[in-house]
Formats: sequence, structure tokens, C-alpha cells
Amino acid sequence: MGVTALRALADKVLSIGFRCTRCGDCCRGLGNDGSLVMAGRDEVERISRMLGRPLQEVAEPYPETVEIQGARVRLGWALLRDEAGACRQYNGNRCSVYADRPHLCRTYPFMLDGDRLIVSECPGIGAPLTDEEALAIARDLLLRQGAEEEDAREIQGRIATAALSSGADVVIDSWGVTPL
Repeated sequence: MGVTALRALADKVLSIGFRCTRCGDCCRGLGNDGSLVMAGRDEVERISRMLGRPLQEVAEPYPETVEIQGARVRLGWALLRDEAGACRQYNGNRCSVYADRPHLCRTYPFMLDGDRLIVSECPGIGAPLTDEEALAIARDLLLRQGAEEEDAREIQGRIATAALSSGADVVIDSWGVTPL
């Protein structure tokens, strides 16, 4: 997307308005969207390194499965949630991985579906923001969209070359096939 498209997206964000109230509803799964945070393998690995914990203590396979070659396949990862559905990285009313949070968290409550801007329910919607803040959100949205598109291409390539066993349970992500 060029400068004109970036500007147009920033203008949409500016007209809607947003300021995070730090209520934590999105992290605790209290909104209509829940708190399932899809994250690319690179994002999960970065968080895992930052926390000094193995991937399995940071993320879980995305819960939905598809069947490919008779195998149960999950297409990616989600940050772990506690029994109540809250993100496990949300501790004491703050995000423990804020500086390295996934694209989804950086851009919430906004997301792009193609060229369409989707806005989730959030108490911060409608609050005034500066042009600079709107441009930053628009840049993050475009970065997220590009990363998600690249991840999808990588996963499609992995699926095309995967030799899966019938009955296997695996995650296919941009890094390859991980047996569960």
C-alpha cells in the first residue's frame, strides 16, 4: 500500500477515534471477540525467547482443526489462556509482553479485511487521537496485514509439500510441521 492508501486508512482511524483505556477487557476476554490471540510463529518464538520459556508455555495450537490427508491439522498458534479465558500474559492489570506483543494486540480494536477497516467493540472507541497516532495505527495495521498474508503463503506452501500420516495431529505454520 502506498502513501495515499496509508493516509486514507489513517483518516478512517482518525474519524473513528480511539484511545486505549487500559481496561484489559480485550486481554481478559470480556468483549464480544473473546481473548483468543492468534499469533504467527515468529511472534510466538520472540515472546518465548523474551520470557525464557519454551513455546508450549507461551502458546497453544490454534483450537480449530481441518483435515488434510487424513490428519488433524491446526493452522497456527494462539497465546495461552487461563481457565477463565484471559490471556496468560495479562498479569496484575498489565501485559507482561507489552513491548513484544503480537500484531493483533498492537492493532486492536482495529483490523483490516482486504481494504475494509473492521472495528471491534471497545470502551476506547470514539476518543480523540492525534494525526500522528492515527498514522501509527494505520502503519501497524498494514504491517499486520502484510505479516498475515506472508504467513498464509508460507503455510500454503508447507501444506502443499507436507507428507502427513492419517490420524496424525499436527500444527502447520510458516516454519513447518510440528507433531502434537
